[in-house]
Order: sequence, then C-alpha cells, then structure tokens
Amino acid sequence: MAAVAAPFGRDLDADLDQIAGLIADARERGVRLLALPEACLGGYLTSLDAPGSDGGPPPLPLDGPEIKRLGALAGDIVVTAGYCELADGKLYNSVVCVTGDGVLGNHRKVHQPLGEGASYDRGGEFAAFDTPVGRLGMMICYDKAFPESARALALAGAQIVTCVSAWPASRTNRPTDLAADRWVHRFDLFDQARALENQIVWLSANQSGSFGSLRFVASAKVVGPGGEVLATTGLDAGMAVAELDVAAELEAARRSMAHLRNRRPEAYYVEAS
Repeated sequence: MAAVAAPFGRDLDADLDQIAGLIADARERGVRLLALPEACLGGYLTSLDAPGSDGGPPPLPLDGPEIKRLGALAGDIVVTAGYCELADGKLYNSVVCVTGDGVLGNHRKVHQPLGEGASYDRGGEFAAFDTPVGRLGMMICYDKAFPESARALALAGAQIVTCVSAWPASRTNRPTDLAADRWVHRFDLFDQARALENQIVWLSANQSGSFGSLRFVASAKVVGPGGEVLATTGLDAGMAVAELDVAAELEAARRSMAHLRNRRPEAYYVEAS
C-alpha cells in the first residue's frame, strides 16, 4: 500500500496526467491500495482567508467523466483521491474510492477548518465499505483532529483508513525550518494516535509544495496498528510504500489489548449542558 505527497493545481488534465504517472509507479511497485491527496483533482483553495478568490476548484459530479477516467487509470488498484464534488447544486470537499470496476465509496468532509465553510457544504457521516484490499474507511484532513471520526470507522469494521489532506504549515510564527513547524508536528501526531487508539492501518496522503498563500507539509505515510510509522515521505513529495498482511497485523495488535473490545461507552457519554 502507498500514500502520496504531491502538488496539484487547477488544470484537471495535468492533474490526471500526474495521477496516471503515480498509478503507473505504484503498479510497478506492486501496490494494491494507493491514497492520493485531498483536492488532487483540481487543487485545493488558494487561501483560507479569501477561499473563493480565484473561483475555487472545478466542481465534479461523482458520476462524471473525470471520476470515470480516474477509475480507468486505477484498473486493478484501489485508489482514493480528493475532489470538489457537485451534488444537487451543492459543493462538497470529497474523497472518492475507485477501481476499474467503478466507485466503491465516497466521503464528504465533515469537519471544516477556518474559512472552508464558505466554499463547501458539510458532509454528515463516516461510513466503512468493502474493497478488494479489505474493509476501508476514508476521511479528509481536519476530520482526523476528532477522535470520533476514526473511532466511528473502526466500529464500522474498517481495517484500513485513508486520510487525504491538503494540510498546510502554520500561517503565523513560521519557523525557518519546516521540520520545526507546529502544524507538521500535529499532522504526524494525529496520524499515529488515530492508528494506535483504534488499532487500524492508517494511510495519510497530503499535498506538497505551495498553492496560493498555503504551504503544504507533505509527510505522507503508512502507519501500523501499533502507531508505528512504516513508511514516510518526510517533508518532500514522494510515495510512502509499505507491505503488510493487514489481517495478521490487526490480530497481533489486538491480541492482548483490544481497544475496541475494551471500550465502556456507558461511562463516556453525557448530555451537553
């Protein structure tokens, strides 16, 4: 399996050509599951302060030609990729899962940071679904800052979660060295914590480079169910590739301490005042 860090812009043909190259590279490496970044079809917002200043990403219907082309490129590989979804006159920040057989799943971003709500409507659920590589869940960027997102997917039987992002570096008090940026630290910490607390396999894809006023932190990675980083691109563009037996890894992680089985929901939930 593999997670990608790469830059993407508004030119859909260029984006799809780049994706074709990434999929070809993944296929040569024997990858069966490939996670591409948030908004890799048409690019992310150029600014979170004035998100619609350039007209925004191109809106794409789930059953449109671009998603069909993505599926044709995927072929026998399971691919997750972010895009701006047009549905019933509304726009959503979405991620789709495809193979050559068509769409296997679709997720609309639930948690919206800063000014993102000015550009997209909000999604309303987290759902797991079956794929040729196992039961999968998806989320987008800020969704991973909420433990309930990954827990909902794990409780729905997700063995693997792909989190696709356009996660930027901090906009204030920026250090000279990106490695010291507090948002890099948070990005990595969320990835490892969500995998460990749910004992699932976690793929984290992210944009890299700069787009508009945003500088992205890359840091694509594969994380095992014990929270260990199995492969990462670091702060550069690239493809983080890891090979593992998912069922065996989950069984080993949950053998002595099973976080999902040992939950006590009756002790957690109270009505908000």
